[in-house]
Amino acid sequence: MRNQLRLLVAATMSAVLIAFLVPLGLLIRTIVADRVANTANRQVQTLTPLVATANRADLELSVQRASVDSGYPVSVFLPDGGTVLGTPVPRSAAVELAAAQGRSLTADTAGGREIVVAVQGLPGGTAVVRTFVSDAQLRAGVSRAWLVLALLGLALLLVGLLVADRLARSMSRPVEELAAVSRRLAAGELTARAGSTGPEEIRAVAAALNELGSRIRGLVTHERERVADLSHQLRTPLTALRLEAEALSDRAEAERVTTAVDALERTVTRAIEQARRPVAPDAAQSDAAAVVAQRVQFWSVLAEDQRRQCVTAVATGPLLVAVAADELAACVDALLGNVFAHTPEGAGFSVELTPAGPGGGAVLVVADEGPGFDLTDPTRRGASGAGSTGLGLDIVRRAAEASGGRLAVSAAPDGGARVVVELGAPLAGR
Repeated sequence: MRNQLRLLVAATMSAVLIAFLVPLGLLIRTIVADRVANTANRQVQTLTPLVATANRADLELSVQRASVDSGYPVSVFLPDGGTVLGTPVPRSAAVELAAAQGRSLTADTAGGREIVVAVQGLPGGTAVVRTFVSDAQLRAGVSRAWLVLALLGLALLLVGLLVADRLARSMSRPVEELAAVSRRLAAGELTARAGSTGPEEIRAVAAALNELGSRIRGLVTHERERVADLSHQLRTPLTALRLEAEALSDRAEAERVTTAVDALERTVTRAIEQARRPVAPDAAQSDAAAVVAQRVQFWSVLAEDQRRQCVTAVATGPLLVAVAADELAACVDALLGNVFAHTPEGAGFSVELTPAGPGGGAVLVVADEGPGFDLTDPTRRGASGAGSTGLGLDIVRRAAEASGGRLAVSAAPDGGARVVVELGAPLAGR
């Protein structure tokens, strides 16, 4: 906006200055030429009484002195038609016309302006006093005047641009502050607020943006509390489930169920903590190798009970990714949970974790031998072809994209589903 305002002021002032200075420059040139011509004409007029009264010797001396004093060549053509006193020049058409008609005139010729004055009443006829003013003399000082006008116009233009820049800055700075606040709100800094500066319209936009930020913060806080309350309500049935597990007579079975309840309780606690104190995305990181290995070990017990073949290939850590450990664990649980929920018992699966490349990060691949996906876009939030919530893959996708990676789904070589999760490296490693 600042550049546009400066360009507008520059174009407007340039047009005004051109419309004012060009005619003024032409007028100065005309005034200077007329002034020089009038000066030469007055010099010639002083000689007309001498032409009629002085003798030839005195007249010639006066003509030569006038040429020297004025700086213009002065010539006197006597009525005899051949005698020329002063500067010897041929008789021009203007001289012939003045002698024939007995009147004074000014004629523009090549290289300057010719001024002739007819002197009547002489015994032999009409004498003519002639002088010549060159173009250089007619324009003496015009270039300097034009230069002064050009410098004045340039100075006025610079002053106008300076004022326009100050004005544009006073208008654009509040807009830039609004944009900065908008970006901070988009980044999750819900306490960001815009100042009340600038024109009235911009202050109105700032007030509306602040109101929007307050409204978003209130809604997010309300939703977080609802999630925390809902998660907390799960603790009661979990406590009952734990008591039931401890009452089992089979100690091995009791330990297995208790372990599952403990994992579920940790998940509920993690949900409450995330709802109350969300982790900043830029600060989140974890060792993908350790997290994936731990979650695969947890699910391998259930895989063994269902006679599922589990092929695991997890790279040796540490393998840092820009995802929090609990969030990455939730992603792995969502992927493996889908395998157990949407494939028949006995269907095998594989989990592979490899480094992403020189830039850091990791690639997690989960494939199964089930029926595959029955939806065109199974990653779409809420989309499910098996009666579930359809949120599992969306959770994985959002975690991958937040780290700078992506999620891709396809068919496995054996006809099942294949999910590839690319996880970006932490900021320090990018």
